Amino acid sequence: MAKAAEKLVVEVVAAHNLMPKDGQGSSSAYVEVEFEHQKRRTRARPKELNPVWNERLVFAVADPDDLPYRAIDVGVYNDRAASGGVAGGGGAAPHGRNFLGKVRVPAAGVPAPGEEVVPQLFTLEKRSLFSHIRGEITLKIYRTNSGEVVVKSKPEKPVKAVVSGPEVVAAPPVSGPKKQQQQQQPVVAVQPPPPQPEAPMDILPPPAPVLMKPVMLADPYPASAVFSGPGDFSLKETRPRLGGGTTADKASATYDLVEQMQYLYVRVVRARGVAAVGETVAEVKLGNYRGVTPATAAHHWDQVFAFSKETIQSSFVEVFVRARGSDDHVGRVWFDLSEVPRRAPPDSTLAPQWHIMEDRKGERGTAEVMIAVWFGTQADEAFAEAWHSKAAGVHGYGPLGSIKSKVYVAPKLWYLRVSVIEAQDLIPMDKGPMAIGRYPELFVRVQVGSQMLRTRPAPVVANRGPSSPFWNEDLMFVVAEPFEEFLVLSLEDHVSPGRDDVLGRLVVPVSSIERRWDEKLVVSRWFGLDRGTGGGNVASGNTNRFGSRVHLRLSLDGGYHVLDEATAYSSDLRPTGKQLWQPHVGVLELGVLGATGLIPMKARDGRGATSDAYCVAKYGQKWIRTRTVVDSVCPRWNEQYTWEVFDPCTVITVGVFDNCHVDKPASGNTTLAVRDNCIGKVRIRLSTLETDRVYTHAYPLLMLHPSGVKKMGELHLAVRFCCGNAGNMFHAYVRPLLPKMHYIEPLLVRQVESLRFQATNVVAARLGRAEPPLGREVVEYMLDHRSHLWSMRRSKANFFRLVTVLSGPITIGRWFELVRSWNRPVHSCLAVFTFLVFVTMPELILPTAFLAMAFTGLWRYRVRSRHPPHMEMRLSHADAATVDELDEEFDTFPSSRGDVVRFRYDRLRSVAGRVQTVVGDIATQGERMQALLSWRDPRATLLFSIACVLAAVIAYTIPMKVLVGLWGLYAMRPPRFRSRMPSPLMNFFRRLPSKADSLL
Repeated sequence: MAKAAEKLVVEVVAAHNLMPKDGQGSSSAYVEVEFEHQKRRTRARPKELNPVWNERLVFAVADPDDLPYRAIDVGVYNDRAASGGVAGGGGAAPHGRNFLGKVRVPAAGVPAPGEEVVPQLFTLEKRSLFSHIRGEITLKIYRTNSGEVVVKSKPEKPVKAVVSGPEVVAAPPVSGPKKQQQQQQPVVAVQPPPPQPEAPMDILPPPAPVLMKPVMLADPYPASAVFSGPGDFSLKETRPRLGGGTTADKASATYDLVEQMQYLYVRVVRARGVAAVGETVAEVKLGNYRGVTPATAAHHWDQVFAFSKETIQSSFVEVFVRARGSDDHVGRVWFDLSEVPRRAPPDSTLAPQWHIMEDRKGERGTAEVMIAVWFGTQADEAFAEAWHSKAAGVHGYGPLGSIKSKVYVAPKLWYLRVSVIEAQDLIPMDKGPMAIGRYPELFVRVQVGSQMLRTRPAPVVANRGPSSPFWNEDLMFVVAEPFEEFLVLSLEDHVSPGRDDVLGRLVVPVSSIERRWDEKLVVSRWFGLDRGTGGGNVASGNTNRFGSRVHLRLSLDGGYHVLDEATAYSSDLRPTGKQLWQPHVGVLELGVLGATGLIPMKARDGRGATSDAYCVAKYGQKWIRTRTVVDSVCPRWNEQYTWEVFDPCTVITVGVFDNCHVDKPASGNTTLAVRDNCIGKVRIRLSTLETDRVYTHAYPLLMLHPSGVKKMGELHLAVRFCCGNAGNMFHAYVRPLLPKMHYIEPLLVRQVESLRFQATNVVAARLGRAEPPLGREVVEYMLDHRSHLWSMRRSKANFFRLVTVLSGPITIGRWFELVRSWNRPVHSCLAVFTFLVFVTMPELILPTAFLAMAFTGLWRYRVRSRHPPHMEMRLSHADAATVDELDEEFDTFPSSRGDVVRFRYDRLRSVAGRVQTVVGDIATQGERMQALLSWRDPRATLLFSIACVLAAVIAYTIPMKVLVGLWGLYAMRPPRFRSRMPSPLMNFFRRLPSKADSLL
């Protein structure tokens, strides 16, 4: 039978608290709905600020599979013609109308035919910054088959049944044999408990599950070939069934960027009346899967077991209570899966109930167990800490903790500035004959944690003696909250090679150092030095005038942004001080769907090669880690996360790793460090995303190895960037890229690279102290800590990027030579005529140029890229890299290739690394020029096009001589009228996207 065509039905119910627009304190409102170039409208309700329509507007659906990528535009208007009477409805076009508000509804969650439809309340939005609107509108949106416009009613609600014992909730009445069978089944409690505080993120005591021949199902996505051709390295658009396909349940607002995964949850709380002596365990059995709780003497477990619905091979679930180490059970209770209720957040958690257990003879005894059983999705609160059936082969506290999903918050980083000014009254340690006639080489060594810096030797000053050296040098460190380190300062004298005498020491707690937020200097202080080797704490400021002392200025600079990523693809540009933050401009939502075709990373016990993959995403201070999918090269995570966005010109990084802690023994050999394997990563620049659009793509995971580039698989993501305030969004494009302190007191280039290295170490150390820890290798790979080192491959890539940028001017030069050659007389004549026109009327030059750029940008809007950027193999020059070049790139720093060439080799790499960075920066500037009209960043191109039109009008209305004169006066204005902050035009240009974030 042929499948009936589907229709989209938008039922306009009512509106509330509309803005009066008819000049008489009221409005005659009607609603206009547009879907796929089809427009329908309701009748106008005259003189009513709370109109009720209850009208259904039907639209044809060309392709139901394309609905997740479409939207429904709803507009509310005041009909001026209806002021004196009722306006005609249907499809009549309005003669005059006022805007009352609009709503844009994504069609991704529209219910399918036959599914439940719930009225939804939407807040009316503005059309522009100057719109004055208010109110809400209630809509019912659903799909139906052709010729059928019926809303399915809600399913029958459960009725409350009173039985002996605690109160329970029973299912709807049934009849026949099923009813007789239902009376013999245990009843499942679904009465919600009283509100409880939110559970902490700590891991519960892990169970000791036993695997009993689980049924291995096929992977949800077919594995693709890895090295079959160049097409495998491209970005592919996918069409997953987000939000459970077309089901619009209560969890769709939170989990609408992932596919819904159904689970059976069994929560075993505790038991009473158990005759067993000693410790007991609870065992949950479902088909071939068996999960066991930890053994306790109090018969209290409170453990949740989650069984994936796709692996369920039985019609009932059993719960046993056993004595530890015994095969005989003390009690048993079982549940029919057809009678298990379904729960979806934000419903309250199901209340566990007492159930009488059967003994080994099948007779009901006195022992009881408290259990709750329900069906849910990954949106359930119990999902994160539950024992999962797919991880049944993982044992031990460490391995079990390492496979769960977690959210990490990186520590807040500060720059610690130590200004070493001078010292006085120093007493040398060596007073022997060798010290006579030797001018001391005095320097200051400062250590904070594992970071150590030293000043240059104090120069010889005519009016200062050896006991009063002068440095006036700043040393910068990276510290993290909470401040647990101490600043240890030692003033030393370099006597001979290998010998440095300590003339005094100082210890200051970092937590006691003053904080500053702007360029105002903190007050400097004199600190007394301790000549003992123990190093006393003189934070209180020992200023003994007769002892050795040092003059310091210590400050925690909160006006900087501590860079732990490369500036080209940084995920956060805010200063450390929270009081300096700007309002957030939007929300970033990421759905980690799954991966396909992963290369197996390990072999396990005759089961062949496999992988234990998990994802890590980093944006700002928030790091997320998905759960580990064990024994799968096509894992499905379907986890959704959200970040606040303070700057649209930032990049989110998503990496895939293989969990090497799964096979770690339960005892845990701490002497051997276990490192997770890197599979690949993806970077997505937010400014290249259209607002409120859902991007679903399969990103190639490219990994560079010493043998060449390899595709490790494909990562399936769903990304959406929602803008909360368009004004703040556009204003962010003209703000300085970095905080104010970076321009008033800029850091040196060598300082930035050194501090970034220290920041990476601090973040890795802090995240490594979390539970489960995020490995150092994961943090360093996500932060791309080796990007500043020399690489012949990267240098070639940056060179060819520069060649691509210069191809435009080169093409213009070739065209000019073609005109001069008169090989094409018509073109040459037109060029000469145009030149004469501009010579005689120079006032047309700038307007023509600006209009040409504006119209070029508008013309390219049709062919703009519809996909986000990704790692490009050819752009990274990874496909043409030789073995020697890759061996050089993967070499350590300092080099480990031989002692003979180490010094020269490292010096060459250090210098070449800076040249590589300069070439990359030049290419970045050129690519930003190209991005002005490429619609790679739609908001930036729109702003530039509008600015070009305005500039064209200004340049046409104002004489050229006046413009040139004003520009000259502005450029030559006195320094007192200049600002050290960059101009808005420069801020806008620096926020334009480049291809730097697409490099490997």
